[in-house]
Amino acid sequence: MSKQSGRGRVAGLPEWDRCAVMGVVNVTPDSFSDGGRWFDTTAAVKHGLALVSEGADLVDVGGESTRPGATRVDEAEELRRVIPVVRDLASEGVTVSVDTMRASVAEQALAAGAALVNDVSGGLADPAMIPVVAASGAPFVVMHWRGFLEGGNVKGVYADVVAEVVDELHARVDAVLAGGIAPDRIVVDPGLGFSKDAEHDLVLLAHLDRLLTLGHPLLVAASRKRFLGRVLAADPQAAPPPARERDAATAAVSALAAHAGAWAVRVHEVRATADAVRVARAVEGARESGNAPGTDLASGARTTENAPGAITTSGAHAPTHTPRTPGTPGPSTPHPTSPEGAQ
Repeated sequence: MSKQSGRGRVAGLPEWDRCAVMGVVNVTPDSFSDGGRWFDTTAAVKHGLALVSEGADLVDVGGESTRPGATRVDEAEELRRVIPVVRDLASEGVTVSVDTMRASVAEQALAAGAALVNDVSGGLADPAMIPVVAASGAPFVVMHWRGFLEGGNVKGVYADVVAEVVDELHARVDAVLAGGIAPDRIVVDPGLGFSKDAEHDLVLLAHLDRLLTLGHPLLVAASRKRFLGRVLAADPQAAPPPARERDAATAAVSALAAHAGAWAVRVHEVRATADAVRVARAVEGARESGNAPGTDLASGARTTENAPGAITTSGAHAPTHTPRTPGTPGPSTPHPTSPEGAQ
């Protein structure tokens, strides 16, 4: 794994000196968190650009809900939802990821300007996926997946969730490598909320270091998920707060994941997480510098004009992203059975 601030770099994507923020655009009517809000192409593109203005480094566009019990959309409908959004965002200079389990959607999205394929099945749902991604040279997210979230597969059974997820991801990565995807273009994802209970998700978050031993950059997608609702509920019998009331908890997980060495976090509400990962990076910088007198802890740069102990950074809240005029270049390219789930 090529090192970049200890968290790895993905070939074919921009480099960031901290945990990257992946904003979510669900072009669906039925995703658990925000289904229907961005179903129109114009609204979805506008939302994607807003996420970038709030600090997203890349935007993940999906047209199919993966929540438990969701009915799969047909190929034509998924293409209709996804491709125009990918094309319009990419034309604005946004680094776009396509969230799909279909090789045909991935192929057309890459042709429309997507830079990354995020397949929650890790290539298991469509045998054509790995050859398509390998031929394109695009980076690929390999998520831990035990099948579609329906029936008994909603609630996973594990003797040792960390060991089993690591072993199963290792086997899947080997298959992806054998299929021709380059090792420096593979990202791994533990699949929080997919065939896992709240306790499984929390244990995985507590052991992200074990996932990093796989030797590939790590994506953590905890945003608004069921386990956060269980943590925030007043007691085990109480109803969890709605998905959109879990953003502060999501930002807390983002900070923890960034501190643990995650390459990126995938979130619905970007601003708080964008701040969280920057704070985590500033703390890393302080650790690396040894907190020497005269060091700017926010950037890690040494200052000469400040006396030891002086405050070197402004107390003002700096914007996390400078809005870009449309058309100008962007960053250079170098679940218990609740109706919630992955997206």
